[in-house]
Amino acid sequence: MSFSDITLTCKDCAQPFVFTVGEQEFYQQRGLMNQPGRCQSCRGARRAGGGSSGGYGGGAREMFSATCSQCGQEARVPFQPRGDKPVYCSSCFETKRPARNY
Repeated sequence: MSFSDITLTCKDCAQPFVFTVGEQEFYQQRGLMNQPGRCQSCRGARRAGGGSSGGYGGGAREMFSATCSQCGQEARVPFQPRGDKPVYCSSCFETKRPARNY
């Protein structure tokens, strides 16, 4: 199969970018069927956690501070506590978690 450079438009920044012959060959070797939707810089920003479209960017999660409902220590949790359910620190959460059966 013969490839040629293709100009695409980034779905994040709306700037044109080139999907090169080398990239197309790489995609074919990996069995990837879809063309990239983002330019190189937007793909890099998304991987670094700066993506604007949500998903799993891999960046640092925002953590919230709360008081553990069991021991009273500070608990750092990845969600905004609403006050209607108990919040536990890591140590107390482990004692509340059901045992896993492997």
